[in-house]
Amino acid sequence: MLTLLVALPILAFIAIILGAPPRQTALGVAAVNLILGLASVFSWNHQIWNFSLRILDRPALHLSFGYIDGMSVVMVLLSVIVALAAVLSGKAPQGNEKLYYGSSLLIAAGAIGAFTSTDLFFFYAFHELALIPTFLMIGMLGSGDRRGIAWKITIYLGLGSLVLLAGLVWLASLAGTYNIPEMLDSAGKIDPASQKGIAALLIIGFGTLVSLFPFHSWAAPAYASAPAPTAMLHAGVLKKFGLYGMLRIAVPLVPDGLQVWLTPLLVLLVGNILWVGMVTISQKRLDTLLGNSSVMHMGYIFLAIAALIAVPENTLARPAAIMLMFAHGISIALLFGLADRIERSTGSLDLSDLGGLAKSAPRMAFIFGIAAMASIGLPGLANFSGEILVFLSAFQNYSPANGLGPVQITCILAIWGVVISAIYMLRAYRNIFQGPTVKMTEGAHDLSVADRIPAVLLVMALLVVGFFPNVLLNLLK
Repeated sequence: MLTLLVALPILAFIAIILGAPPRQTALGVAAVNLILGLASVFSWNHQIWNFSLRILDRPALHLSFGYIDGMSVVMVLLSVIVALAAVLSGKAPQGNEKLYYGSSLLIAAGAIGAFTSTDLFFFYAFHELALIPTFLMIGMLGSGDRRGIAWKITIYLGLGSLVLLAGLVWLASLAGTYNIPEMLDSAGKIDPASQKGIAALLIIGFGTLVSLFPFHSWAAPAYASAPAPTAMLHAGVLKKFGLYGMLRIAVPLVPDGLQVWLTPLLVLLVGNILWVGMVTISQKRLDTLLGNSSVMHMGYIFLAIAALIAVPENTLARPAAIMLMFAHGISIALLFGLADRIERSTGSLDLSDLGGLAKSAPRMAFIFGIAAMASIGLPGLANFSGEILVFLSAFQNYSPANGLGPVQITCILAIWGVVISAIYMLRAYRNIFQGPTVKMTEGAHDLSVADRIPAVLLVMALLVVGFFPNVLLNLLK
């Protein structure tokens, strides 16, 4: 069944290229995938979700899919929800409908394939598959200096992927297999000296893909330039590949090597939260503000990963990271979708050009307010559950007799990020929706029924997980 989740978007892409109606085909496949993804939540450990096809004997490569554990289920759930919302959002440029909707399907297929692959080669390959339509969408249908930005992210993510590939091949050669479950079963057999080098490569490789400071400068311009579905899918889903890889591959297989690099990792994640947070405050456009905000929030997830590296017995850190990955993916997708609707309605995303939009677009103001509050971490929304778990995980093994350790000190610094988030999100909301109506917002259209459907889908996900976090946490036991 997992094969269908990956194959349907790819087959739909081919059908669109051959002449099938782009929007209707993409919507149909995204809706079917959402149903399959929801069904898998209740039966993910059943054999119907496993698939394996031998590709090569030496080295042994298998096109294989399966739910290794609940983390894969949560990531697939995130993917199918955001994919449907992304297809429903935005407006395809005239004459480019095939590229617009077909690329969105390929990005979703690549993400789902990476999250469910049980072979290390295809785990990597599906992510690379998803990057190709991302580059094309930005370079051909993006805004601003789209070609320059497309080249920039191609160079950044290409180099990051090469570094990652070196680390994964080194790891697989020492483990003697590309089968991820077999690698996990043999965890501990890699010598500490090799672990140090592999861990460095994985941190740099995965970190670049996640926009870990200082390998982050590609992200905000890319999201600001990208069409709405691409920004929603990449920032909301595909960027979680690096975090998923850290939790799935790096933490269990090279724990001693990661311990060596723990202090530098803590310094870098503080850079994400505080340095990039201050950069976010200074932004004058909503799209670049949201792009930098996405980069900033990666620091919180890395904090949970650092807590797990410091104390492998930490029972809160892994669920905290996964919960916040899901919550951030939903909230940032919602924000980028609404930003696109604001630009189409007013013609601008410059904060200085906007104001009073709530008067002509009250529904948009209400839903944007929910998304903004989720980003800040308001209780009752999914981000709060994730962030509070991250902060608790940093102190789970804290002993007052031993004083504050590096993880606890980093956590105290990171909490200031909540204040920074509140400053830039509330400022953005005030400048866009409050105050007197200006020329750009006079007569602006509110969200139509078609616009409200993807927004409500994402808001419902934030509310359900916010009020009932055990919906996800029970999958992670």
